[in-house]
Amino acid sequence: MPSPFPGMDPYLEGYLWPDVHHALPSEIRRRLAPQVRPRYAVRIEVATYHDENPESEIGIMYPDLEIWRRRFASQALEAVPPAALDADIAAAERGAPITQPITVPLLDYEVRIATVEVYDAVQNQLITSVEIISPYNKRESGLGKYREKQRRLREAGVHLLEIDLIRRGQRPVKTGAVITDHELFDAHYLITLVRGGANKLEAWPVNVQQPLPVVAVPLRPPDNDVPLALDAVLTTIYDEAGYDLSIDYSQPPPPPEFDAKTQEWMRQHIQTTGL
Repeated sequence: MPSPFPGMDPYLEGYLWPDVHHALPSEIRRRLAPQVRPRYAVRIEVATYHDENPESEIGIMYPDLEIWRRRFASQALEAVPPAALDADIAAAERGAPITQPITVPLLDYEVRIATVEVYDAVQNQLITSVEIISPYNKRESGLGKYREKQRRLREAGVHLLEIDLIRRGQRPVKTGAVITDHELFDAHYLITLVRGGANKLEAWPVNVQQPLPVVAVPLRPPDNDVPLALDAVLTTIYDEAGYDLSIDYSQPPPPPEFDAKTQEWMRQHIQTTGL
């Protein structure tokens, strides 16, 4: 069953996002590779980070802390065998009940972020980096690390295509030329392209009511850009993963909350699809 939304499905922005984020690079490579070979090769690079400040994702992408505490606190001592006590104190301590602790998880989540990279097949030189933005990239300390990566890629003359399909957090696009452009920063989703050596940004702002665009993936001149149909990419992984089996469309999507006009559109649109 396909998603009821014409483009990005906002219900994928919650606990399903890690699976979506892992599936997107593979499908993007599958579509790009035949278009660029034999002059280019498409690879997937995976980096692992420790999410040091995950509080804003608790209950959205990570398990709810209070549910975790209620589920496991009552079981904290069940599996702990009684300790062997010194004979002199055994009689005095045997009858003392152990005070029940509060059990909480350690907030140290491992985040795997995959990047699609297009290389010159002969020289093995990185030409284009396709970044699928994660919530980790949109808040500190992940935001700072990602912006440092942006800087390195730009200095190396690498084309940078950023796909941001998450509404929460701070957009990593960093350029004064668009900082006041509300059409970009007020859009629900944003895809941007900075070509190697260019001093301008190409952007595709998208709202939830719209299909995802066909974007350009640049190569080395004089080779032409190749198209990447993001709508087809998302439709394919939605169907293959069966995300509809895990989503309750009668409930609100993950935060942040949409404005009232968009919420009404979503309510009517979902009803029209029969969900």
